[in-house]
Amino acid sequence: MRNVLAVGEVLWDLLPGGKQLGGAPGNFAHHCRSLGADARLVTKVGDDDLGREILARFEALGLPTDFVAVDPDAPTGTVGVELDAGGQPRYTIHEGVAWDRIEADERSLAFAAEADAVCFGSLAQRAETSRAAIGRIVAATKPDALRIFDVNLRPPFVDRDVISRSLVLTNVLKLNDQELVVLAEMFGAVGEPRDVVSRLAGRFGLKAVAVTRGGSGSLLYRDGEWSDHPGTPVEVVDSVGAGDSFTAAMAIGLLDGLPLDEINRRANAVAAFVCTRSGGTPALPESIVRGL
Repeated sequence: MRNVLAVGEVLWDLLPGGKQLGGAPGNFAHHCRSLGADARLVTKVGDDDLGREILARFEALGLPTDFVAVDPDAPTGTVGVELDAGGQPRYTIHEGVAWDRIEADERSLAFAAEADAVCFGSLAQRAETSRAAIGRIVAATKPDALRIFDVNLRPPFVDRDVISRSLVLTNVLKLNDQELVVLAEMFGAVGEPRDVVSRLAGRFGLKAVAVTRGGSGSLLYRDGEWSDHPGTPVEVVDSVGAGDSFTAAMAIGLLDGLPLDEINRRANAVAAFVCTRSGGTPALPESIVRGL
């Protein structure tokens, strides 16, 4: 069994119609477990009702909570979501919350040292405490582990230094097509998507890069090889967590040494299914898992 570790934010999206569990690392870990990995999440919640509800939700999903710390002095993370006159959402990602204070303890570092893959993002590094902890956990992995940096640019928390340090730490980069444009400008790699990916891979020594394009599929790169998938048409309920499920399926495929086209196909199939369900952590049916 593969050991996979995710580290980063967990939160509640406070939507006009009610709250919804959020946070890319938890979605990623859940889907890795669905695909057969022993996946854990390093994060922190507050000692409050919202934090206890997250712990209960994780337990119901079968996601271990042994690396989910409870902070007595900071609240559980929340994101306020308001709709403007045109129906477009505006997000307020509240600061000074528990996941801004993630720590790297001996148990999580020991698991990281044995992990086959670790996944981390940029949002959780907005605060120095969590940024330092994430750096320690990623650095603790063995030399041949996948170190997956899942870019998640959420203004105003977009910091070039954070992105640059993360790219130095990682060997697998995952981002969407809009984020690719931002990184291209950030690092002077403007051009067609394949040109940008090649330049980033060369500059930062990346083994693999994934660029997701929503309903238009994804572009994968690995060691000079390319795979372009057009996407899997489905009737979308919502796209929450689809990118995280894509990252999970890609991670397992890379660990299994599958051909790049097969990794791309599987990751698109999983993400497409998630789009047909509400929320970011639907159970994957046996037909999807067996089909992989």
